[in-house]
Order: sequence, then structure tokens, then C-alpha cells
Amino acid sequence: MLVVPAVLFTFYAFIYQKQEAKHLAFAIWDDDQSAISRQLTFLLEQKESLNITRRVYSEEEVKRLINEGKILGAVHFPANLQKNIYSRHPSTVTLYTNAASLVPAKMIYKAVAEVIITGSTGVVLQKLVKTGMKADQAMALANPIKLNAYQLYNATYNYQEYLVPGLITVSMQMILIISCMLALNYEWKTETMEELYHCSNGSVINVIVGKTIAHLVVSWINFILIAFVVFPYFDIGVPSATGKFFVIYTFLSLACIGIGMFISALFKDVMLSGDVALFYTSPAFVFSGFTFPRWAMPWYDQYYALIMPYTAFLDGFFKLYYMNLPLKYAQGDLIKLLIFCAVMFPTAILLFRRQFNLVFDEKKEAKLID
Repeated sequence: MLVVPAVLFTFYAFIYQKQEAKHLAFAIWDDDQSAISRQLTFLLEQKESLNITRRVYSEEEVKRLINEGKILGAVHFPANLQKNIYSRHPSTVTLYTNAASLVPAKMIYKAVAEVIITGSTGVVLQKLVKTGMKADQAMALANPIKLNAYQLYNATYNYQEYLVPGLITVSMQMILIISCMLALNYEWKTETMEELYHCSNGSVINVIVGKTIAHLVVSWINFILIAFVVFPYFDIGVPSATGKFFVIYTFLSLACIGIGMFISALFKDVMLSGDVALFYTSPAFVFSGFTFPRWAMPWYDQYYALIMPYTAFLDGFFKLYYMNLPLKYAQGDLIKLLIFCAVMFPTAILLFRRQFNLVFDEKKEAKLID
């Protein structure tokens, strides 16, 4: 609870230190060798996401270099590209990408598509101007519809800004549940259950509340580490949303502690409870919808996602932290986390009371024997 989070959070943040995928190795295959193909190549060189490292001369060479990991994509300008354009015949430019690297492939496509669209518009514009048309009229014909794109909440597609908070918070769910699944049953392993019985005056509620407060305080210490050390150091997040982040983080912590207490009360065997906790928490990041929308998953996976508190937390976290919306927008997500608490804590109390009663019965039996 104290050592692992500090190491893990820093490790995650350093993975994405470069923040954006830039200077992706790229190749040019130019069979036209014309003024237009050279101009398009020049425009591609100006793209920050691309790094033109090679000239290639066949499709086999493109595939070989991609398979060897030396390039992530290539573009082919066909022979007679300029001639076809000037004679008003369509011409096809081919883009090769390594779709096994999904994100780089999409970034390469985006960069090349922008250049080809710009180049195509420029060619049409030149032809219209040469006919004697005014520049503004020619632009209206060559590019009749303008697109204004606004990227909200992560305008630069910053991986560190986007992924690190998600990885850190899902790690906190796992750490809290795994640590809390030892909160009760570990007393049997260390043979301190009778001592716990005396310390709590035989009250199960005192045990659950006391251990919950202890874990929650340590969870808040980790929040301080996240919000006031890791995020500021790596320039992550929205400082003005820290208060709302704390609210939903506390709800997540309580839900995870409740689940951990439930597992700990349900299984007396420490190894078995550890296996259950790992099985339950491991797929949280995948099923939460952080990297793939939940609505696109099979219906049974969507239901499985709902039984993990991180799913509700993530929905609220996006609204409160990334979008910096008022708390009322995450009201439904906070209620879902409260439901976890309302179900898990009372259930843990009922299950653990049986174990406490066993201690009391053993003590009573021992007195009778005496």
C-alpha cells in the first residue's frame, strides 16, 4: 500500500515520457519522379509524425522492411501520376501500413491523407487559375467545403496525459482489493484472531470500520502522491479538477475496500482469496471501456464490466477530471460506487460475524472444560 504504488506510478509515467508517437519510420516509393510526386514527398517530410528514412522500389521491398521492423509504412506514387492528373484521369496513390501496430498505422494514415487531400486540392486550384479564374473563385471550386476540427480534452493526442491516469487508478483498484482481501482472514494465518476479538470487544462492526479507516487513510496518502507529486511532475491532468478527482477517488477506494473485505470474510484460506481477488481485478482495464468502447463488446462482457467498481469510476473520472465538469454530471457513477459499498460492507459483516462467533464459541467451550 505504501511502497508498490510509488514505484508503479512512476514507472507508468516514464513509459509514456515521449507523450506522442512522432517521427515514425516511413518510406517513399516513387515510380513517377515528377514535379507533383516530389512536391507531395516534400509535404510528407514536413509532417512531424513521419520520418522518411528510405526510398524503395517494389512492393516486396516494402513488405520486407515492414516485416523486419525497419519501417512502419510506405506510400507509392504510381507511374504517370502527373500525366494522368493533367489529362484529367484519376490516379491512385497507395499507402502501406503495419496494422499490427494499430496506433502508429492510424497516425501514418492521418498524416498521409492530409497531404494527399491538400495536394489534390492544390492541383485542381492551379488548373483553375491557369484558365484565368480568380484565386478566390478557384479556391471556392477546388475546396467548396472547409472542415474545422477541434480536438477536445486531449488535443495533442498525448499518451502520457491520456493513459497514465487510467493505469494509475486501475492499479489502485487492484492494490486496494488485494490488500483488503488479507484484512480479515490473515488474522487466522497469524493466529491473532483471538487478540482481534479482544481489541474490538467482540464487535464485528468495530473490526470492519477500523480496518476500513486504516486502508482508506493509506489510500489518501497515495492520492496525495498521485495528485500532488506524480501528476505535477509529469505535467499531467487538470489541476483545477483535483477536488472532484478526490471525491470520486474516495468513492472508488471505499468500494474496493468493501469488495476486499467481502472476499476476506468469504474465504478463510488466504491463497484462495488471493486467487479470487486477482481473477476479479486483472481484467478491469480491458472491460472498463478505457481502450475499447463497452457498447461494442458482447453483452455478457458488458455485464461483467458492471460488477467492477473501476467501470463506474472511469465513466465519472472522464467527466470530472478530463472534461472538468461539475459533480452533478457524475452523480449516476457515484451512486453505482455507493451501491458497491452498500452491498459489500454489510455482507462482509454478516460473513465475518460467523468467524467471530466461532472464536467466542471456542472460548466458551474452553472455559467449560476448565
